[in-house]
Amino acid sequence: MIGGLLLVMALAHPIVKRLPITTTLVYLLLGVALGPSWLGFISLDPLIHAKWLHRAAEISVVISLFTVGLKLRLSIFDHRLRPALFLAFVSMVLTVALVAVAGVWLLAMPLGAAILLGAILAPTDPVLASDVQTKNPHDQDKLRLTLTAEAGLNDGTAFPFVMLGLGLLGLHELGENLSRWWLVDVLWAILAGLGVGGALGYGVGRYVLYLTARRKKVVPLGEYLLLGLIGVAYGLALEMKAYGFLAVFAAGVGVRAAERAATGAGKADEAVNEAIAGEASKSSLADPKVAAAYFTGELLTMNEQLERILEVALVLILGAVLLVAGLAPAAWWFAPLLFLVIRPLAALPLLATKRFNAYEFSMVAWFGIRGIGSIYYLMYAIEHGLPVDVAKVLVSLTLTVIALSIVVHGVSVTPLLQRYRRSRGERSEP
Repeated sequence: MIGGLLLVMALAHPIVKRLPITTTLVYLLLGVALGPSWLGFISLDPLIHAKWLHRAAEISVVISLFTVGLKLRLSIFDHRLRPALFLAFVSMVLTVALVAVAGVWLLAMPLGAAILLGAILAPTDPVLASDVQTKNPHDQDKLRLTLTAEAGLNDGTAFPFVMLGLGLLGLHELGENLSRWWLVDVLWAILAGLGVGGALGYGVGRYVLYLTARRKKVVPLGEYLLLGLIGVAYGLALEMKAYGFLAVFAAGVGVRAAERAATGAGKADEAVNEAIAGEASKSSLADPKVAAAYFTGELLTMNEQLERILEVALVLILGAVLLVAGLAPAAWWFAPLLFLVIRPLAALPLLATKRFNAYEFSMVAWFGIRGIGSIYYLMYAIEHGLPVDVAKVLVSLTLTVIALSIVVHGVSVTPLLQRYRRSRGERSEP
């Protein structure tokens, strides 16, 4: 069945790309068809199989976050990333707060559950948002760059609010006057995650590029290095009680920073530019700069391929468990509230950067895609002892909102991006 699905998607991909929908929407519909409500090939219950779904979502998000980090060929302190920092930190807090208010006043949730719901739904998704992310490390379009960096950062910055919600429900130690939460879950976990991931990625990247320059050829077994670096960064961060998601994202940024240091941050020659995107002839790899650029470009290509496979698996599973969890009636008004009111309101601080006009701001405000990251946080909370009655409400509401996000954003992404490219004088993609 899996082999047949992969063959169908591979052969039908050129046709799907011409339609005004994303492949993610196709995977979702296939998952619904394969679920117990129709063909019955996939039979999972999100409450019973929470641990399995937690691990599957965790792997998918970790791989995707490393991909996002590799795509950012900029210093994290670069002024062009300032809008993403606003969204990942300021807008994140506002989104959690606004969702929590809606949860308490409109859904009659306890405060802890409402904050948890906000933390689950606040982060935008790095897995499903690939259509609006940068296409390659040279892509410096401010809309795509902002959405890419936001998706990489806010999957980690949402974690403190997950812990706050669990703490208010009596499932996590917050300390007196939230002292432990502020010191450990906010300051230490965020800074340590970014620090250990960035240092590890940059250090490993510099050493590998040193070997590449010395041998004048690309270091083999890049896939081993790729998975090894992801595993060590993630595992080390968890052992340090830091956020592994931020560590993996920072590791990708660190590797790209090492490449940038080796090849030059400015405009490179054509051979280096091709190598950065994973394209280089064997004859040109004798140049240490080209070899260094090609190595990181090849890592990015391998990671993107793995990311696409995991995306298929997770969205199929989402479709299969959607009807098992039950479509939440409240989602039909809550999802529009989240997409059309809360996201734009939370994104308003972005205007303080003075880098976006009204039209560009509306694009950023609309493309707050929810997805696999939200599934991870939901399953994480269930595994940490979330009461069954609260878990059932959160599962039904979260999965329905994610499905609606895939549908509405999937249908709108192609025409809106085509219009955006035309407004900037870019040529439409084939």
